Amino acid sequence: MAGPVKGAGRITRLALLTAIALTIFLAEAQIPALTAVPGVKLGLANIVTVYAMFALGPGDALLVLSGRVFLGAVFSGQPMTLIYSAAGGFLSWCVLCLLRKLLTEKQIWLASPVAAIFHNIGQLLAAAAVLHSWSVLAWLPYLVIAAVLAGLFTGVAAQALLKRLERIQK
Repeated sequence: MAGPVKGAGRITRLALLTAIALTIFLAEAQIPALTAVPGVKLGLANIVTVYAMFALGPGDALLVLSGRVFLGAVFSGQPMTLIYSAAGGFLSWCVLCLLRKLLTEKQIWLASPVAAIFHNIGQLLAAAAVLHSWSVLAWLPYLVIAAVLAGLFTGVAAQALLKRLERIQK
């Protein structure tokens, strides 16, 4: 991976990654629900988050994630998504920070399913707080299965993106 980019180049890279993640998020929001389980989606914007975590580091990944979450809530016109996305996103970011230290470059694809599980846990905890009820945790087994499946797809995509961009930068 190339060395860290500073100044205007860094800001430009972060803005571009945030715009890409936001575009993917908004496009995916137009896809009808895949199942009757609330909250199940592919999470394709997370490809950008995983890429940013492993290519740029935790701080820059958090900036991209935060920008996407905030702007996604604004542009989708659904302010409640800010609560759920922020809770899930922050918890998955914490897990990605840990996995970044544990995984090799060839194991990055494993980070996404684990982060997706914790994203769903974060969202369910936020829902439990908003609804003042733990009953929402009944969805957890279904969301874990969906997270593993979607996370494997986004993880493989992030791994391929990292490998491809690394070749381009050389």
